[in-house]
Amino acid sequence: MPQPRRRLTTHSMTSSLSFLLAAKHTELSELQRLAQSIALARSTAALVHELQRERGLSNLWVGLVGSPHANPQAELQQQQGQRTDPQVAQWLRESVALITAPTPHAARLLGRVAYALQGLDALALLRARVAAKALDTQGLSAAYARLIASLLAVVFETADQASNPELLRPLLALFNLMQGKEWAGQERAAGAALFARGQAQAPELLHLSELIEAQQRCLQVFESFASAPLLQLWHQHQRAQPLGERSRLRRLLLQTPAAGALEPPQSAVWFAVCSHCMDQMRPVEDQLTQDLVAQAQACMARVQAEIGQLEQRQRQHPEAQTDSARGNTFFEATPPATQPAPQGLALGLEKSVLDLVQDQDQRLQVAAAELETLRASLNERKLIERAKGLLMAHQQLDEPAAHKALRELAMNQNKRMVDVAEAVLSMGRLLAPRR
Repeated sequence: MPQPRRRLTTHSMTSSLSFLLAAKHTELSELQRLAQSIALARSTAALVHELQRERGLSNLWVGLVGSPHANPQAELQQQQGQRTDPQVAQWLRESVALITAPTPHAARLLGRVAYALQGLDALALLRARVAAKALDTQGLSAAYARLIASLLAVVFETADQASNPELLRPLLALFNLMQGKEWAGQERAAGAALFARGQAQAPELLHLSELIEAQQRCLQVFESFASAPLLQLWHQHQRAQPLGERSRLRRLLLQTPAAGALEPPQSAVWFAVCSHCMDQMRPVEDQLTQDLVAQAQACMARVQAEIGQLEQRQRQHPEAQTDSARGNTFFEATPPATQPAPQGLALGLEKSVLDLVQDQDQRLQVAAAELETLRASLNERKLIERAKGLLMAHQQLDEPAAHKALRELAMNQNKRMVDVAEAVLSMGRLLAPRR
């Protein structure tokens, strides 16, 4: 026989403790949704790494015209495809989890996933064109770069929807590390093409210089957001990279005058050195995503424990869900904003409800202040990205060139890049895309 539902009194429905519990349940729901997005970001990092390897091997295959090494290279390319496909399947499984529990704030993220999915659906067609050598190395690199950019946008949107500073900081580190690694992959392809051609071309040399600058910019941002243990791991893998050899080959390329001769055999050396540098980034990337998953789980466990303690208090002391009129110290208590920041929500049963509410309020204020600082950096990047997109459409520039144009405008006018970006965006109607 069903038990009659307990009738809630007006007092219990409107008690401070009831609303505090509701706040903690809401916080837990937000963390659970963010954890799903973080799991997708981790799969995205693994998938992008395999796509970058596939792009590199495909570039070598397309460039080996009439070479005796063509058949082994084709086999390597096929084997890499077999490594990429399981990561695509894992990414699809993680993305489906977002559809089962969509949120009002996830519209942009779901849109980014939908766009990336279109690129993954077309991957088989791209591979067929590569196998038939229907694309040159430039067209091939551009196609893979577009697919990888759509996946990187998923990680950026995951960071943009994060409302927890403990998770937003490593998410920003992850995005910038992945973006820097992608610029490194494009640098690898551009330099290999220059060496293989045997002659330096001014536009390609300029593009190479812009890719190097973009890569360094992203890696500097990564270091500013990375944790101390992760930075230690990063420097450890940096020491294992052949940076001296890469710097030498960079100088050789960038110091060669336009139409100057280059040695085609250096193409394979350059490719191997750059590939090794990218491979050394992957363990750091993997550790960062593991840390993110662990941090999300720790945050959820902490909030679940707080909910359990609050519910225990509610069960054991139903009559004390709010402080009694005699014991209520609301007007004598120190305002939450002037109290020292607590290390966590203290939920001992001996604490008054007012103390619990003040602890929660202060913890949220501290988190909001840190979140505002992190979001300022994120919002500035979004403005700059939008301005670059406008310049790319109007001036037919690639991303590094558009960034360089904005930076030069900022330097010439002695302004911040974000201020120049806002000025460019305000002229959006005048800068209609060129056909």
